[in-house]
Amino acid sequence: MPGADHEYRLYGELAGWWPLISPPGEYTQEATYLAAVLSSTAAIPVHDVLDLGSGGGHVAMHLKDRFALTLADISGDMLDVSRKLNPQCAHVRGDMRTMRLGQQFDAVLTHDAIDYVTSRDDLAMVIATAFAHCRPGGIAVFVPDYVKDDFRALTGSGGGGEDGSGRKATFRERTWDPDPADDWVQAEYEFILREADGTVEVVKETHRLGVFARETWRQLLVAAGFTVAPGFANRSMPGKPPANLIIGHRGLRPSPSSAQANS
Repeated sequence: MPGADHEYRLYGELAGWWPLISPPGEYTQEATYLAAVLSSTAAIPVHDVLDLGSGGGHVAMHLKDRFALTLADISGDMLDVSRKLNPQCAHVRGDMRTMRLGQQFDAVLTHDAIDYVTSRDDLAMVIATAFAHCRPGGIAVFVPDYVKDDFRALTGSGGGGEDGSGRKATFRERTWDPDPADDWVQAEYEFILREADGTVEVVKETHRLGVFARETWRQLLVAAGFTVAPGFANRSMPGKPPANLIIGHRGLRPSPSSAQANS
């Protein structure tokens, strides 16, 4: 989720509300599509996957029956949420910009946690992390919510999840770009948290989210050693494609750029 530079209550003291704010069932169709991408896109069979920035584990919940997952996130509170949902999976706490697990995977998946990377330098570091953990012949799949090329301001609402205790949570959001010249946008959230006894707390938070041009993504992936494949909506695959899909392939043989990236 967010890097160490930004501390948001949503991913700390409010993490236990995450399954109600963003119910796991809402990820079913997109996760089904991502599973098909992971299974069919790499040059090698994909069995083990590093979920980099796994958050509460809602995407992983739909993938764990098909892949051996290692879930990594900077927020210990979100990892605690995920452990309850995905006890079968390995969980590791670490910053996606700098972590090195000393092992490689057939694929690295970075879902919307990548949105909390807001500078080009930090994005390059995350991509380098993905490359370092990607086995030759494997792939890195990035699923940012926004790209600069087609960003539009939005308003919306969601949530509505409930648990056995009677708690319920909803939210409203407004996401807009204060300065199109930079690489981030501003998301303003209002979380309405209803306790089982009817007590309501309203939490307002402003989050800074990255929004990079597709060309920036391409340049940084190539610099790290990946070959870039454009994301596309393959309608023959099951599930629902995400709004943005960026795929980097790691070659079966080392290239000069990949050797430099690992040095």
